[in-house]
Amino acid sequence: MLDKLKYTVCKANMDLVAQGLVIQTFGNVSGIDRSKGLVVIKPSGMQYNKMTPKDMVAVELSTGKVVDSHLRPSSDTPTHLEIYRAFGQVGGVVHTHSMYATAWAQARREIPVLGTTHADYFHGYIPCARLLTSKEIKGDYEANTGKAIVERFANIDPMEIPAALVADHGPFAWGATPSEAVHNAVLVEYLAQLSHITVNIDPDALPISREMLDRHYLRKHGPDAYYGQAEKDK
Repeated sequence: MLDKLKYTVCKANMDLVAQGLVIQTFGNVSGIDRSKGLVVIKPSGMQYNKMTPKDMVAVELSTGKVVDSHLRPSSDTPTHLEIYRAFGQVGGVVHTHSMYATAWAQARREIPVLGTTHADYFHGYIPCARLLTSKEIKGDYEANTGKAIVERFANIDPMEIPAALVADHGPFAWGATPSEAVHNAVLVEYLAQLSHITVNIDPDALPISREMLDRHYLRKHGPDAYYGQAEKDK
């Protein structure tokens, strides 16, 4: 059941290690089969070097119920599910505690667009979701974390800015596939570090202009994108 997706999700989790985004048992990647209404995610607390595709846990998108495993899914599963339910184009979700992105989250600050490197991949600043209330923390904490992310994206296209910080917590990233979600998580960490360096050089550094932001983002991702090679030329 879901063998291909489990392999893909397991590999994506291992890629977090290879990219230096996680230590110990931190972090998780999930993927979704929307036709089956199932999400596959890393098991809770399992060491990366001991994981195999068969260890990946499938849960129902609608309920979070485990359907084919004796292992517990990641404790962050309810957050992933909220993202999948709200953002229909998302096919993979990543959560890490990578150093610089988590530092921005702990500072409760968005990652600003300070240059074209950022604009090449994200069509705007990487937002920071609000602090949870005491009631939300004491209640369904992980699901409420996901709801806070979704709430923050009320007026943001989640596929143009496929990541968020959660105040006092850390980054989440997503994409059309689990591997694309990992790719975006790598970018978030790099941009978080680059922004950190920039504001340490100049605390008054200003965001780039809207014109420059649009030019760099749209030349890669817009309807008339011209960066890279056309499919027929590859």
